[in-house]
Amino acid sequence: MDPKPDFGEETYKGLGRLKDKVAIVTGGDSGIGRAVCLAYAREGADVAVSYLNEHEDAAETKRVVEAAGRKCLLIPGDLTEESVCKKVIDETVSKLGKIDILVNNAAFQGKAEEDFAKLTHDRVKKTFNTNIVCMFDLVRFALPHFKEGASIINSASVQAYTPSDQILDYACTKGAIVAFTKGLSQSFIEKGIRVNAVAPGPVLTPLVVASFGEEKIRDFGKTCPMGRPAMPSELAPSYVFLATDESRFVTGEILAVTGGKITA
Repeated sequence: MDPKPDFGEETYKGLGRLKDKVAIVTGGDSGIGRAVCLAYAREGADVAVSYLNEHEDAAETKRVVEAAGRKCLLIPGDLTEESVCKKVIDETVSKLGKIDILVNNAAFQGKAEEDFAKLTHDRVKKTFNTNIVCMFDLVRFALPHFKEGASIINSASVQAYTPSDQILDYACTKGAIVAFTKGLSQSFIEKGIRVNAVAPGPVLTPLVVASFGEEKIRDFGKTCPMGRPAMPSELAPSYVFLATDESRFVTGEILAVTGGKITA
């Protein structure tokens, strides 16, 4: 990608706010996920990285996590399969000992289509299974391992509020994630488990290139009020805040990081 997304390797400074915590980050091989893994490691957490099959990208995430002096567990597999969701949880507990934070960030965003008819049954099913159905599975399998103070953070999107018809399947899943976050937060309050989401605006990630093509990256994000897309490194602090004790009175919240685009 040109420009290359900044995930914070040269800029993020940790303060030990997640010392000895264990976090799972799905889709942690690149983009926002990698930025979150790096930030969590520099805050003192060990990280389990769930990813599909991008082994070289995942290895880069592992490099920066271990450079921060923390453990990094790589768990490849397709989260649309229930058994893989269970494997992610089981391997994390087996090899890292516990789960304090679950970041549901993995997503599929297909090619932008001008023609609604091209949003086929199979594509819509894949998008929903990847983006929202697996969240139900991951949380269900993780729940027995959560203790009071645990945090679930979901990746929503500005698309939940201002959906693009060209990626309507993706936008609809992000709306579902908003509802999932708010509903789950109420179910888990008495358990002492907080559930929140981050709703990014335009962010320069490989997901964008996959949908819109490299030729459109030059103008990507210029219509947002700040006139540019965010870098992944600019999203990571929000995920850190929602994982730390600093947000102990925050649950059911959708934290918009949109460069000024209003979401409500």
